[in-house]
Amino acid sequence: MSALSNTNWSRRSLFRAAAGMAAAGTLAACGSNNGRGGSGGSGSGPQLTQYFHAYGEAGTEQALKRYAAAYKKADVSTSWITGNNFESALFASLLTKKAPDVFEFHPQLQLVKSGQVADLSDLIDPVKDDFNPNDINSHTVDGKIYGIRMIDDPQFFYYRKSMLEKAKVDVPTTLDELIEAAAKLTTNKVKGVFLGNDFTAIQNTLIWSAGADTLDAKNQIAYHTPGVIEGLKKLRTLFTSGHVLLDAPTDFWDPSSLNQGLCAIQWGGMWSMPAMQQALGDDLGIFPFPKIGSAGKLSVYNGGWSIFVNAKGKNVDAAKEYVKWLWIDQKQYQEDWATSYGFHIPPRTSIAQSATKLKSGLPAEGVKLFTDYGHFDNIGFDQTMITAFNDVIASSVRKNGDPEAALDACDKKVNVELKKLFG
Repeated sequence: MSALSNTNWSRRSLFRAAAGMAAAGTLAACGSNNGRGGSGGSGSGPQLTQYFHAYGEAGTEQALKRYAAAYKKADVSTSWITGNNFESALFASLLTKKAPDVFEFHPQLQLVKSGQVADLSDLIDPVKDDFNPNDINSHTVDGKIYGIRMIDDPQFFYYRKSMLEKAKVDVPTTLDELIEAAAKLTTNKVKGVFLGNDFTAIQNTLIWSAGADTLDAKNQIAYHTPGVIEGLKKLRTLFTSGHVLLDAPTDFWDPSSLNQGLCAIQWGGMWSMPAMQQALGDDLGIFPFPKIGSAGKLSVYNGGWSIFVNAKGKNVDAAKEYVKWLWIDQKQYQEDWATSYGFHIPPRTSIAQSATKLKSGLPAEGVKLFTDYGHFDNIGFDQTMITAFNDVIASSVRKNGDPEAALDACDKKVNVELKKLFG
């Protein structure tokens, strides 16, 4: 499932910004949209409310409400929040007495430190070995697990095989080769490559493909390297080349740019694969973000969504019981959620291994890229830090600023935040 419907913004930036503000206590509890009044379940007992943003794929809202209606120990109401207001509705609500009992989001250290999310270790521990270890690690703080991953969403490049063949272009394995390919693939009607409208969608893969990381094991800056600087300079060259699709009608999370022939190569998520296959058939391939510099490595960004229990809610135990029922016990629903509405990789190994839709063809290639080159978010690299690196992209790629100076400015902001989080 795409993170956002066509009316929304970036997959990470909006939602993580809200997380940071909520943890800091800066979001006011305002507005009449408290998210209640969704589709209720058929159970008796406690009244529970769960918050979800409006996924773009047809059938997602109906599926979640169908799952909730099957639960008999509580009456579970689903708030399906459309437009750009999911993050504001969620985090404003979390500061009120009408907060949801259960909500989806991404692992954020601020949510843990502020006591907003409940420890779910007791739910996960019995099946911990059945989860992708990275999905456990990315939700773990001081040995406790906060949140259950629902879907893993790898992101990589899609390309039109026929366009590359016609232009006699091989699949790029280095950023230099991607720049060369974009030039050869560009015509008066088609741009060579689309990396999202502001390039921030690929900022973490830029870091990883340069052989670096956001933070190291000691929670210190790890992105400020010669390889990252080289990558920023090359992205600037690509940005100004005239061979990149800019200001597309929809952003990278939507498959329209490739499907409609606006570009030959597009950065996107695995959730778009069914729609792309329907539009393009066998004329579709995928490849990871290419290597940058001598220390470079191929990389794939793994996004996804997780379910959390509001630790400050009125029905914490009942909410945890419901979350266990749906996201631990009901494997058929978990597979349905991961593979029936766009393609995603189930975080549970047993489910991933039995998911027939992911076992062959392009979906299987996506799983292999995820397995071989996948990187996960660091729970400590929060929105303030993400925004600071957004500014690096803006300064040194979309403008003509010095990458070293931009990274120095970023370092100052990140170090202030790291001191707040880790002392």
